[in-house]
Amino acid sequence: MKILVDADACPVKEEIYKVAWRHEVPVTIVSNSPIRIPVHPLLDRVVVSDGFDAADDWIAERADARSICITADILLADRCLKAGAVVIAPNGKPFTLSSIGARAIMADLRAGAVGDPIGGPPPFSKTDRSRFLSSLDEALMRLKRGR
Repeated sequence: MKILVDADACPVKEEIYKVAWRHEVPVTIVSNSPIRIPVHPLLDRVVVSDGFDAADDWIAERADARSICITADILLADRCLKAGAVVIAPNGKPFTLSSIGARAIMADLRAGAVGDPIGGPPPFSKTDRSRFLSSLDEALMRLKRGR
């Protein structure tokens, strides 16, 4: 098992570390620029080029049925799900192939709003952080049991 993190804008890196250490699961932090991570044998950092989607490509190429991917990126989530990975957003909501369509439509609406903007996602909250911890813990337990 492994956890792959789309880390450039991830607000739950500390939570990922704590859960991973408890379950003794390796974590790879993937970013376009160096990010400081704790020194720990289960943590690895990969800095990819600043090319378009370089971090996404690196993660998607390594995602499989024994992976948990943490991302807010809808397109990366879709690629990882198709590779068999479990995908969780930083707010703790799991991505599924059926939920991606609805999220993509909302993202398109927010990006193309004319006049009164629809707005982005709500601010990250303590509830989101708590939901994320529970979701990651549950996903790791399911993978340990063989799904």
